[in-house]
Amino acid sequence: MRFSSRMQFLIKNGFRGFVWLLVLLTAYFFFEEIVISRNPDNWVEKFYAKPEIIYLIYIGSEFFFGIFPPELFMIWAVRKANPANYFIILSFFAVVSYGLGYVTFLIGRFIYKRVAFRYIRIKFLKRSWPQLKKYGIFLIIVAALTPIPWSATCLLVGSAGYPSLRFLKYAVVRLLRFAIYGYIIFQTHQI
Repeated sequence: MRFSSRMQFLIKNGFRGFVWLLVLLTAYFFFEEIVISRNPDNWVEKFYAKPEIIYLIYIGSEFFFGIFPPELFMIWAVRKANPANYFIILSFFAVVSYGLGYVTFLIGRFIYKRVAFRYIRIKFLKRSWPQLKKYGIFLIIVAALTPIPWSATCLLVGSAGYPSLRFLKYAVVRLLRFAIYGYIIFQTHQI
């Protein structure tokens, strides 16, 4: 069976994203076994006692190219809250991620119209620019579902001149990621 070039792009990059997810999960489990399990009270006291700091770190991370994967914050939330509060916090994380993705998309749209960016695009992105325009929607879907940096992808797609409504329509997949990963984390971290 022969797939179209767009479907091949989606499958190939989706696979890469899931490999990165496995790497992150492995790193998390090693960190939990080696560091947290040896002195859990110290970690709980530092990070679980100040939720407003965690929320600010999350918002900053989602805005600045996804420095920390949202799954780390989901794990924090599942350990901190009862099941009802966990789903409220998870919904907050999902809405913030979707909203800040759109904000970075709009920043990309703003950059797209600037003369300096046209120079950069011609000088440095000459070969990759046509691919970005061709596979932009698939890039949104892959970044929404995998650990590929979400806000960086939104910025790139915005800078490619994609229409806002089209972006918002495909970016809803990001909410699906939070639902699926949030459920998996909830099930695997039950006490």
